[in-house]
Amino acid sequence: MLDVAKQTAPLCTTADPAGGSTLDAGTKPDSAVVRDALGVGIAVGLSGFAFGVTSAGSGLSLLQTCALSLLVFTGASQFALVGALAAGGNPYTAAAGAFFLGVRNAFYGLRLSQLLALPRALRPLAAQWVIDETTAVTLPQPTRRAARIGFTVTGLTLYVLWNLTTLVGAMGAEALGDTDAWGLDAASPAVFLALLAPMLKSTTERVTAALAVLLALGLLPVLPAGVPVLLSALAAPVVLFLMGRAKGDGPGGTEDAGATGATGATGATGATGATGATGAEGGR
Repeated sequence: MLDVAKQTAPLCTTADPAGGSTLDAGTKPDSAVVRDALGVGIAVGLSGFAFGVTSAGSGLSLLQTCALSLLVFTGASQFALVGALAAGGNPYTAAAGAFFLGVRNAFYGLRLSQLLALPRALRPLAAQWVIDETTAVTLPQPTRRAARIGFTVTGLTLYVLWNLTTLVGAMGAEALGDTDAWGLDAASPAVFLALLAPMLKSTTERVTAALAVLLALGLLPVLPAGVPVLLSALAAPVVLFLMGRAKGDGPGGTEDAGATGATGATGATGATGATGATGAEGGR
């Protein structure tokens, strides 16, 4: 998925005479916003097919698979859950890993709530669409109108396509029978890696993801399936702490350390996504 923490720069605000703030006066055609939103929604929505196949292969029924996409609707958590189950992991451990992967969406919601300023009645419904893709499309928009269009079009397109392709994938997997015989069990880690790759833009994120992979692979032989995924998430605070100390020892250490701390959200997300993919792949 996309690195949303670095998308906030274009969201400039200017102070008004009353001491409040307004969105940047820049404009963007509605058609351009819709085009970008549709591109993201369609591209990511089609990966629901891989989830449907993987979920059915892990032993979940068609109803359970579709319920996950309808109610959970966050790809990383869904793939982590079915990946751990397919590897023979404890359901509670699998659910815990999926939960921690989804926690990042709460932080996205804090930022989007201020930007979108939706009516209270709509906020519970909009919360279902607060994910990586909608956040990445919404944050760079120069006006509130453009942000609302980007959020709505991305969320609606992705939600509809993700659930339709989940259904098709699960039904196709049932028709195929043993998905392992077709090599479809590799779909989960492959999609995970494809979603993770664009997030690893900074040195902090790459180092964190690499350490998370090493931890997960090292712990797989000695711990039950699913547990290495949870423990390897510790790579994020370890890397951020060490890099913060290293930068703090050099010139301008205080400022550099602050910048390092600011990357914590994206570094943690990248690490968690990496461990999810590794756990699913290694368990199989």
